[in-house]
Amino acid sequence: MSRVINSSSPGSVRNAARRTIAEILRQMVTKRSLDGESRDMAAAIVLELDRINSTVETTCDAWEKRNYFLKADRFRLEWEWVQPAADRLREAIITDRWEQVPVELAALLPRFGDVRIAKLTRGPEAWDGSLAELLATANAGGS
Repeated sequence: MSRVINSSSPGSVRNAARRTIAEILRQMVTKRSLDGESRDMAAAIVLELDRINSTVETTCDAWEKRNYFLKADRFRLEWEWVQPAADRLREAIITDRWEQVPVELAALLPRFGDVRIAKLTRGPEAWDGSLAELLATANAGGS
């Protein structure tokens, strides 16, 4: 019997989101100005950070059901930076403080330094329209 890989497991979602953020950060480093595409890229990073954050409790719940409380607590501590980073970047984008965005993105770089990128696999469709989506969720009262 072959091994079944669940592509929607919290770990897979988290790894895919980390890869997307790492690729976006890599491409943003080369940009000279903050254009429309850069704004979409920054918004996409917020949305991906939200995806990462949503997987943390799911993973911890599964471990706690097996009485791995210490492992769950360590995991929460490992990922506790995600929500504050997403909130700071979201706030800068929503309030049009774009001068603050590069500072927040630079703070994220070390968190994704371990993601190895030999070849870029995410294209503009990964972030296209992300700013509109982020603003829509902010205007709807969600964040």
